[in-house]
Parts: sequence; C-alpha cells; structure tokens
Amino acid sequence: MKKFLSIFILAIAAVVIAVSFSSCASGNNNSSLTGTDTAGETTSEITAGETTSAETTAPEKTKVNITALIGPTGMGLVKLMEDNAAGTASNDYNFTLSSAPDNVTAELISGSTDLAALPLNLASVLYNKTEGKVQLAAVNTLGVLYMLEKGDTITSVADLRGKTIYATGQGSTPEYILRYVLSQNGIDPDKDVTIEFKAEHAELAAAMTSNDVAIGMLPEPNVTAVLSGNTDVRVALDMNAEWQKLTGAPVIQGCVVVRTEFAKAHPEAVAAFLDEYKTSVDYVNANIPDAAKLIEKNGVLPKAAIAEKALPRCNIVYRSAADSKTDVAAFLDILNSFNPKAIGGKLPGDDFYYSK
Repeated sequence: MKKFLSIFILAIAAVVIAVSFSSCASGNNNSSLTGTDTAGETTSEITAGETTSAETTAPEKTKVNITALIGPTGMGLVKLMEDNAAGTASNDYNFTLSSAPDNVTAELISGSTDLAALPLNLASVLYNKTEGKVQLAAVNTLGVLYMLEKGDTITSVADLRGKTIYATGQGSTPEYILRYVLSQNGIDPDKDVTIEFKAEHAELAAAMTSNDVAIGMLPEPNVTAVLSGNTDVRVALDMNAEWQKLTGAPVIQGCVVVRTEFAKAHPEAVAAFLDEYKTSVDYVNANIPDAAKLIEKNGVLPKAAIAEKALPRCNIVYRSAADSKTDVAAFLDILNSFNPKAIGGKLPGDDFYYSK
C-alpha cells in the first residue's frame, strides 16, 4: 500500500511540473499572460497592486480658470489659448473673455477665476479691497495711449496749449496720464487747455473718424480703427514716450493677477502658467500676422486686420512682478498723488508682488 501511494504522489508531481512548464512555454507567445509587449520585449512579472508602464496614466493637469479683458491686455494669451485647445499646455486652462473690468473684479473676489488680465490700477484696488487676497503676477501691457490729430500742427506737448482735447477715461488712469504729461510740460490742465471727455472709446473714435473732433487721445486698438477710417488723422504724440521722458519709466497699464489662495495651493501650476504665458507673449510679438489671426479667432478683437496694425503700438510685454516692482510702485505713486481711490486708497505692500 505504501509503495502504491509513493508511486501515485510521484505521478501527480510529474503532472504538476508538466503543466507549469507548458504554461511558461505558451506564455512566451501570449502577452496577456506575461506582460510581453508587441515589440517582443518582456516586462517584469506583475505582482498584486502593480501596473505596467503601458497602463500608467499621466498625472492629472491642474484646472486653472483665467479671465482676460477684450483688447490689449488679452492679446498676449492667444498662443497659449491655442496650445490649450490642442492639449499641449501644462495645465488645463479655462479661458473667459470679458468687456467689463467690473465682471473680472467680481470673478476674482468670488473665486470663480484664478488668474486675470486687467488694468494695473485695478489690481492695486483689488489688493487693498481684499486685504492681500490678490497679487500681481506679471506686467503684460505698457502704454497704449496716443494723441491723434486731424492735421499736422502738433509735434510736441507744448503745441497742445490753447487746444481742445477730447479724451476717454475720466476719473481713471487715462485722465491722470494726460494731466501729468501736461502739467510736467508747464501746461495747466484746467486753464491752458480744454479737456472734453467722452464716455466710451468707440464714441470718440467714431467722432474722429467722421471729422467731428480734431484732437483726441485714445488707446489702441481704437487708434488703428480711426486711422483706418480717416486718412486725414495721424498719430501726433505717443503718450507712453512722453511719460517716459518725464519719469524715466514706462506707463504700465495692464497686468496679470493671481488669487493668493490659489497661488499658495498650486505654486507649480502658477509657475507653469507664467512660463507658458511668457512664451505666448514672445510668439505674439515675433509673429504679428499669425498672432493677429489668433486674436480674431479667439475673440480678443473682432478683426485680424485691425489687430495686425494695432499690435506694434500695443506694447505687449511679459515682465515678472519682481522685475517690475520699482516701475510699478513709481507709476502707482503718481496715480495716488492725483486720486488715492484710483489705486484703492494706498500703495500696496511688498506682498502685492508675487514671486514664484
């Protein structure tokens, strides 16, 4: 009996060995059993809880909501918008365009947007209003204001004396820029010239195009719209250049801000955005015809033809908050001297300047 049991056990063992060998041999031709890929390369044996490299998914992208104003402050984003649509951007961006700064303000305060492109003085107002919950991430637009004239009598600021100047932006940055340039050139804005304000850029642009106004200060892209519609009108003065002659620093009109809470929670995502944004701005400045088409495609301006002509005068830049701190503080200080409410009541503190 014992001899019979020994023979039976040996037989069973032989069968087990044969089956095991057969499984291993057949596995060399069956990638689903051993992890062999279609190129014939064998991966290591899979144990519980492990996945092959083919099954490993890329890390999920951070969702970032970005709001920009229609016009120059949004132009530098268009290449990044394209990359995002193609799925090649580092983050998962959701872009929203707005024509009203108040809408952007509301979205930042509510937290429904994480980054926004808007006027610099509004960034300071938001910083003060929220007690530091909004930070300056980068400067993106320098001066875009130009003095237009139907005729050729104005070649310097001094030539504005005794004239009637039409402008937009009463009680905001454009008015303060105009008053500063005039006063620093010895012209009293309240006595030596007459300043008439229009409520909308489009209203003044239409008046200049139809020859109802002879001298007007407008921003781009409205400048290009007037020049395209009335060949008798020319750019008489670059107000950014006039400002720089007086201060040694540029007009800073546009910027990008980030919610402080979002920046602290997602520092890598913000850093990646700023790198990609700089690349986008560089592309726009180096490829104006193609960038103009993207500007129209993405709704930043309605016509590529206007965008192409306007871009060289829009002064689109990328300057980090840290690199811009001195110029930003100087510009805000001048605005503060005209009206503290224009910057939120006081100059922002050092924590206004985001550093990645």
